[in-house]
Amino acid sequence: MRQDQSDRYDVLIVGGGPVGLALAAALVQSARGIRIGLVDRRPLSVPTDNRASAIAAGVRRVFEALGVWSEMVDEAQPILAMRLTDSGAQDIARPEFLRFEGDLAPGEPFAHMVPNRVSTRALLDAVAEQVSVIAPATIIGFSATEEIARLVLEDGRVLKAALVVGADGAHSTLRHMAGIETIGHDYGQTGLVATIAHELPHGGAAYQHFRPAGTFASLPLTGNRSSLVWVERREDAPRFLAMDAAEQADAIETAMGSTLGAVTLEDKLAGYPLRLQIARDFVAQRLALVGDAAHVVHPIAGQGLNLGLKDVAALAEVVVEAIRLGLDHGSPDVLRRYQAWRRIDTTSMAIATDGINRLFSNDLAPLRALRDFGLGLVDRSGPVKSALIRTAAGVSSGGPRLLSGLPI
Repeated sequence: MRQDQSDRYDVLIVGGGPVGLALAAALVQSARGIRIGLVDRRPLSVPTDNRASAIAAGVRRVFEALGVWSEMVDEAQPILAMRLTDSGAQDIARPEFLRFEGDLAPGEPFAHMVPNRVSTRALLDAVAEQVSVIAPATIIGFSATEEIARLVLEDGRVLKAALVVGADGAHSTLRHMAGIETIGHDYGQTGLVATIAHELPHGGAAYQHFRPAGTFASLPLTGNRSSLVWVERREDAPRFLAMDAAEQADAIETAMGSTLGAVTLEDKLAGYPLRLQIARDFVAQRLALVGDAAHVVHPIAGQGLNLGLKDVAALAEVVVEAIRLGLDHGSPDVLRRYQAWRRIDTTSMAIATDGINRLFSNDLAPLRALRDFGLGLVDRSGPVKSALIRTAAGVSSGGPRLLSGLPI
């Protein structure tokens, strides 16, 4: 990527993760001659760990439209089935109450698991030599007027742009500097994540075990490997993190009910606190928030990154359309359109994931009986299952063009 000493840009993107990189790729592909600055507090690089993310079908179409999916597909594992179980704290068996199988359309799985290093490398290659990288850089000030936005860096530089985009994560510096508050609550849960190898093949199936402490999900990777998202009560998580690798593997196999046989860890088990957090506004004067800077939801449905990439599709479209019409792409009208486009979908997903977590993270027998009865009804209803699959796949009509695999 080029290093540009100029201080004036059309768009400044703060945050070089997959959401920020995808937005940069969408803008440089669709708006000829646009000047993009990418600012990050760390040098941009490809991750070296084994972590992976679920990419829904609608979001995969974004990658196809950007021309980067071909660089990911060889290491992407299709999710061919989803199996949901519900069990109590002392239950040995893992009864299956709901199963999704089959493709969204012939030859089109409803999701893929993609290693983060693979998606990041493809996106970095897509924007190489087309964006100006300002990294590592620490932002110490943000201000905006009706005409321009300014970022002040620790080294004294002042960067200017018609639009600044905050893709800088859940603890967004830009959101804080813009005075945008958040709403939400702490779940009192910790998400434990790792990549595991297992004795038995997964057959492309993702397993979601609902347990009183929280959900326990294994998501298929290439080979006899899976990505683990294990939710525990906050007070219990340190005990599992303090175990050695063999003890952790035994605990994981037990929690899975030996679904995939003996387990070994491919990387160190890591934990992070879980909370619901939604920005009260996704936009401010000459500022738009995307990804975790705008919203953090429970990982129970694996929709965090997908929501962020939907933000990218919407914001890129309104910005590019404004530029083509010769309008101010950082104006309030343009940004309000982006916010309106994303607010309902984000709020709906936040409510859904919050409700599912509340419903299943307990061991009350009457409630378990009621929810298992409900899961059984859904399992026997083809139209309802199909509608749920399409929702989880992020496929809908009337959305941003990139979500349909179409160029802007």
